[in-house]
Amino acid sequence: MHASRLSRRAVLAGTAAAAARTTVAPLQARADAAEVTAATPSYRWRNAVIGGTGFITGVLFHPAVRGLAYARTDIGGAYRWDERAARWTPLTDHLGWDDWNLLGVESLAVDPAHPDRLYLALGTYAQSWAGDGAVLRSEDRGVTWTRTDLTVKLGGNEDGRGAGERLLVDPRDSGTLWLGTRHDGLLKSSDQGATWAVATGFPAAASASGQGVTFLVAVGRAVYAGWGDGDGTATAVNLYRTTDGTTWEPVPGQPTGTSAKVPIRAAHDRHTRELYVTYADAPGPNGQSAGSVHKLATATDRWTDVTPVQPGGGDTFGYGGVAVDARRAGTVVVSTNNRWADGDTVFRSTDGGRTWASLKDVAVFDVSETPFLDWGDEQPKFGWWIQALALDPYDSKHLVYGTGATLYGTRDLRRWAPRIRGLEETAVRRLISPPAGEAHLISGLGDIGVMYHERLTASPSRGMATNPVFGSATGLAQAAAEPSYVVRAGWGDHGNGAYSHDGGRTWAPFTAQPDIAKDAPGPIATSADGGTLLWSFVHWDGTKYAAHRSADNGATWSEVPSFPKGATPVADPADPTLFYAYDTDTGTLYASTDSGRSFIARAGGLPSGDDQFQLAAAPGRSGDLWLSVKWNGLYRSTDGGVTFAKVASCWASYTLGFGKAADGADYPAVYQVGSTETITAVYRSDDAAGTWVRINDDAHQWGWIGEVITGDPRVYGRVYLGTNGRGIQYGEPV
Repeated sequence: MHASRLSRRAVLAGTAAAAARTTVAPLQARADAAEVTAATPSYRWRNAVIGGTGFITGVLFHPAVRGLAYARTDIGGAYRWDERAARWTPLTDHLGWDDWNLLGVESLAVDPAHPDRLYLALGTYAQSWAGDGAVLRSEDRGVTWTRTDLTVKLGGNEDGRGAGERLLVDPRDSGTLWLGTRHDGLLKSSDQGATWAVATGFPAAASASGQGVTFLVAVGRAVYAGWGDGDGTATAVNLYRTTDGTTWEPVPGQPTGTSAKVPIRAAHDRHTRELYVTYADAPGPNGQSAGSVHKLATATDRWTDVTPVQPGGGDTFGYGGVAVDARRAGTVVVSTNNRWADGDTVFRSTDGGRTWASLKDVAVFDVSETPFLDWGDEQPKFGWWIQALALDPYDSKHLVYGTGATLYGTRDLRRWAPRIRGLEETAVRRLISPPAGEAHLISGLGDIGVMYHERLTASPSRGMATNPVFGSATGLAQAAAEPSYVVRAGWGDHGNGAYSHDGGRTWAPFTAQPDIAKDAPGPIATSADGGTLLWSFVHWDGTKYAAHRSADNGATWSEVPSFPKGATPVADPADPTLFYAYDTDTGTLYASTDSGRSFIARAGGLPSGDDQFQLAAAPGRSGDLWLSVKWNGLYRSTDGGVTFAKVASCWASYTLGFGKAADGADYPAVYQVGSTETITAVYRSDDAAGTWVRINDDAHQWGWIGEVITGDPRVYGRVYLGTNGRGIQYGEPV
């Protein structure tokens, strides 16, 4: 996998989330809809296990409590490590639809003097369309929270998200907190995070663009702050400190130059009174080509270059994580970052950085618990985007580091395995629950392609779908009358489309593909009998192209000029000659009656202007179409899109799917993410949208969840829900 492919998630997630943020609706519509909503049934929600799959941006062991640790992610919230259960507990699932921007964790902080206190600085994007950040504070390790909304934006999924902790409890006073921001300087709270103000005396100017404060670290009673907006010149300042909590000064003699332009992370060895700082020429995780490691003797302000390996030639990279051994003086670990030529590694020194050993050189990996990490010839894979690095203060050989896909851990500095149970960060794009066969779920995901889930409680044994491997999936479809036939599309280096004749267990690439598929793979559909494919093409920047059709399993393709560019093709589940597409630009439903050769306009005058409006076909019925148009509501057609009627029972619908009918019901269960009252939530209807019941609760909301939902056609009440950073959630009645 390449860094450019992985970084695409930030673009896609940001665009989707931006659209979700614009939700509005008339109050009268909300009041009317509330009358047709029944009481909430009891549901149990769990993750369909994959294991990680996202960027772990920070790990923090508590310095005073054995076995207590926390992790932060760029789009999937924060977690607490449960040592007894050996798994992570999610701490921010209670954040709902309106708070989607708070699922990105900019920083976390613990109070060494009060072990139960935990602080989170939340905010995914710092763009104009994103909301302001917030600080959550807890007195019970994240079981319950008190929230303070900020008036500045934070960037948990922006460049620099793998830098150090920007939130810090003052080492001289537990009631005082510091928060470094990207664009608004340094903030200070004197009441345990309840209120915040700009810190007086901090000399670095607030930056409208850039990194601002990259980390805050306590050194005895002093606080050091990294500053990421220096230019790398001899006069640039990128490290400040205060010894009294009021007056800040540049640290004298600090390293300069391109390889020390941006301070990434810092760690203090209390035994030797030395501060280790990692640097790069860019904030990362992408775009770094130079870097260094320096240590500061804090008593004398003497700097020493202790860089393990100098980047150069074709081996370009920066340095990222750094951690010191709390039990052994002079023992320190640092990680490389964005090192694609020779691969990233963790270096360890036991003599204060005079000599180093690469842990990758002796590493033995066991990824059997999360097979998607096994990429054949590239395994063992030490990982990429290594910026989160932590040493257990109670165990010198217990080391963990985060990557763009998982969290690895070791207890002997040689044998490594994922330490990821309970932590699921996948951004989910497509879901299929087959009507028969071994698997109850096939998923199309951001960054890690398509997976075949034999069990929901274990990571898929086949890992990522291969032949070819995709980065992010853009399309996934199953032939309604021939469920053994499945097709997929996505971003890949060796083909962008594939088919399966065994229900998604194994795959083969299309013999040919349209030229545009490489640069703009989009959604794909298959007719009910599997005889016709329709492939739509949308570039990640939003540019739309003409769809193509194949009647020979992808051996040849022909353009379909009458298909609305960029639309998602939908196959009729009962009649293999019928296809549908919704033109979001004009608010028009198009239909084909000749197996996708041509399309004609049917119903018009429907809501337009949003590419994320979704069209769904009810299983087992011809021409029974449902149209989710977000805050414009839900529409239904029973005549193949000739006419549509607005569904009165909800005022907003973002995504909709179907599952097994309730006992005695003559229509499939309908599931949606939408709004029947004032809250956007997950709902089920057993009477074709006559009435709805909310099936999630306030503790299970997961931020933005408007991408995809589907019920299980074999298990009544079971529903699969795609999140943008908390993986695949599935719920069942209890």
